[in-house]
Amino acid sequence: MKFFIFSIFPEFFDGFINTGIVSQGIKKGLVSINPINLRDFTEDKHKTVDDVVYGGGPGMLIKPEPIFKAYEHLKNKGHSPYVIVTEPWGEKFDQKKAVELSKKDEILIICGRYEGIDERVKTIVDEEISIGDFILSGGEPAAVVIMDSIIRLIPGTVGDSESLYVDSFSSDGLLGYPNYTRPADYKGMKVPEILRSGNHKLIKLWRRWKQIERTFENRPELLKNAELSELDLKMLNSIKEDLSFEDFLKKYKV
Repeated sequence: MKFFIFSIFPEFFDGFINTGIVSQGIKKGLVSINPINLRDFTEDKHKTVDDVVYGGGPGMLIKPEPIFKAYEHLKNKGHSPYVIVTEPWGEKFDQKKAVELSKKDEILIICGRYEGIDERVKTIVDEEISIGDFILSGGEPAAVVIMDSIIRLIPGTVGDSESLYVDSFSSDGLLGYPNYTRPADYKGMKVPEILRSGNHKLIKLWRRWKQIERTFENRPELLKNAELSELDLKMLNSIKEDLSFEDFLKKYKV
């Protein structure tokens, strides 16, 4: 999978490219990340990429010429990427969108700066995406978030692929369950006895209970579209009744 990023700060991505699963994915030949400096596609000696806004107003805007020239350069090289621009009014990015985009062969992310980019650039854009209701100084951090969430879905980039399906928002859309590691007792804080019981059926039930409980308490709107089994619904009803996990087991004789 190939990523191209149009930015006036391509060095922003150096750490991202050389770290963690992204670095491993690149070394394995599963993904390539190609930051492209928009200043390389300007004609004046000052490499100007921005200009004042027509009609007046504060701030500067990235000019259309360097973006179109960089895009034409990619097309002339035989690339045909799916084009994304990061915008605060774009479609809210989530796990479902990450899965959808992970099926693309090539993605180009255009990073805005200042007051954004000239609106005419949108003629080559396939999708506008927002990572949340807040303002950043540029599109580069958003591009990193988008790429990271997509890259980890590419088969072979994550060592234990099963872990992808127990993460929050994955698979059935619920939040993840709590995890613990050794020591079993740290400063009086103990790992739940169930997780040390060796009873894998009970552990699986407890983890599912915690997923539903955590989602109900923190993001109840996610339950509306979640894929819940009959047993899941019994758990949810028990949680709403303020029953404990042990009470649930007794009530339904699980």
